[in-house]
Amino acid sequence: MSATRSPKVSERVAPKAADPQPAKKKKHDDDDGPDFATLFRAWLESHRASLLDSLRRLGKQPIGSFFTCMVMAVALSLPMGLSLLLSNVERLGGSWQRAAQISLYLQLDASPQQGEALREQIKGMPGVADAEYVGRDQALEEFQQQSGLGEALRELPENPLPGVVLVTPNEVDKSTLEALRQKLSELPKVQQAQLDLVWVERLAAILKLGDRFVFGLTVLLVSALLLVIGNTIRLHIENRRTEIEVIKLVGGTDSYVRRPFLYMGALYGFGAGILSWGVLAFGLNWLNDAVVGLAGLYGSDFALAGVPVADGLSLLLGAVLLGYIGAWIAVARHLRELAPK
Repeated sequence: MSATRSPKVSERVAPKAADPQPAKKKKHDDDDGPDFATLFRAWLESHRASLLDSLRRLGKQPIGSFFTCMVMAVALSLPMGLSLLLSNVERLGGSWQRAAQISLYLQLDASPQQGEALREQIKGMPGVADAEYVGRDQALEEFQQQSGLGEALRELPENPLPGVVLVTPNEVDKSTLEALRQKLSELPKVQQAQLDLVWVERLAAILKLGDRFVFGLTVLLVSALLLVIGNTIRLHIENRRTEIEVIKLVGGTDSYVRRPFLYMGALYGFGAGILSWGVLAFGLNWLNDAVVGLAGLYGSDFALAGVPVADGLSLLLGAVLLGYIGAWIAVARHLRELAPK
C-alpha cells in the first residue's frame, strides 16, 4: 500500500506566493467644487438679481423715490452751482490775471519800434500770459478821455506821458508776481515797473474766502446727504427685517444681505446726479438771460457758461459714490441687529 503525503498545515494556511493580490480601486476625486467660470457666472447672476430687485422696489414707490432723489439733488446742486458761478465771475470783464497786470513805464526816448520789440521779448518770457504795448500818443488820448482834462492837456508843449507795456501774468500769486516785476524792471528802456500788490492781496483774499465758503458748504451738504440716504436705507431695512432674518437663518452671508441695499443707494445717487445736472443746466440758462441783458448795457458780450461735460460727469460719479457710501454706513450700523433671535 503506497502512502500519500498530506500537505503540511503551514502550506494549507499560508496563501500561495503566486496568487496575485486583489487590486484596490482608485478613488477619483471629483469633489473639488465648481470651477472659476461657474463661480463667476453665479456672482454675476447674484449681482444682476440684486440690481433688478432694487429697481423693482424703487419702481413700486415712484413718488417717494423721486422726492428722495430731488432732496439729494438740491444738496448736490448748491455747492456745485456756487463753484460754477465763481468760475463765471472770474471771466467777467476779463480774467482775474488782468487785474494783477504789471505796468512797465518806458523811458521817454524809447521809440515805438523799441516798445514793440520789448513787448515781443516779454511775451515769450516764462510766467507771462500776454503783453500789450501802449504808445505815448495812445496813452495821452486815453488819459484825456478818462480824466476830463482834454483842453488843459492840449496846451502842454509836448506829451509828458511815456510808453507803457502792460504785462498779464499767468497766475495771481504775490511772491511770484514780485519776482516777475523785479525781473521786468531790469530790462532795457524800462524806467519803472509798477504792480498794485495791495489789490493782488485783496483779490487773493476774496478768492480764498470764496473757496473756503464753497468747501464748508460742500462738507455741510454732503453730511446732510449722507444722513438722508442713510435714513432712507434704514427705512428699507426695517420694512424687510423679517425677510432678512429668515435669509440669515438659512445661512445667508452679510454680503448677500448687504448687496441689494448698496445697489439701492447707488441708484438713489445716480438719480440725484441726473436731477442735479439738469437743475444746474436749467438754473444757469435761466440766469443767463438776465446776465446777457445787463452785460449788453455796458457794451459787453459776456454770458454765463453752461455746465461742462467733465464737471457734470464728476457730479454724477460723486453722487453715485455718496449714495453707495451712505447705504454702506446704514447697513453696517444695523446689520448686527438683523441676526435671527
